[in-house]
Amino acid sequence: MSYPEDRYLGENGEINAAFRPAGTEPDLASGNGRTHYLATHASTGGEFGLYKADLGPGAPGPSTHFHRTISESFYVLSGEVGLFDGERWIAGRAGDFLYVPVGGLHAFRNDSDDEWASLLLLFAPGAPREEYFERVAEMAERGGEDFTEFLVRHDSYFLDKLAATNEEWRRERGSRAE
Repeated sequence: MSYPEDRYLGENGEINAAFRPAGTEPDLASGNGRTHYLATHASTGGEFGLYKADLGPGAPGPSTHFHRTISESFYVLSGEVGLFDGERWIAGRAGDFLYVPVGGLHAFRNDSDDEWASLLLLFAPGAPREEYFERVAEMAERGGEDFTEFLVRHDSYFLDKLAATNEEWRRERGSRAE
């Protein structure tokens, strides 16, 4: 195994770190959840995206899905998070970690009826997930072809919508090839 090719070619390093204090308010809040944008696709130059999700009691989370371009990892910070690894649901507790390679089926949810749960979500390479987090509820309510196109644009292929999203993906790939 070897390290990747050098990407920084300077001689003395740079002052370019980014600090986000723990008390920073969430970037997105809804009735049953909060999302903190810790490191976005934009702020990491596309290397990764790191988000903290706070799930309210009983929050269902996303149903079973996969991604074609990104892996997703989960690190449970607090509470009990149901993690689906493609075969079974696992009760994730503080310190538990789940890595899902590209194409891997997964889902997550808060299994507690009365406690909040928090977890880190890591996407690699980074993808512009902020619009997805901000608009998925609205787009799901809208439904139809708009929702299907939204899911494909955000590399989210849900089993309950698989036929429609696969068709949209094929159309999109065809238009890119032209």
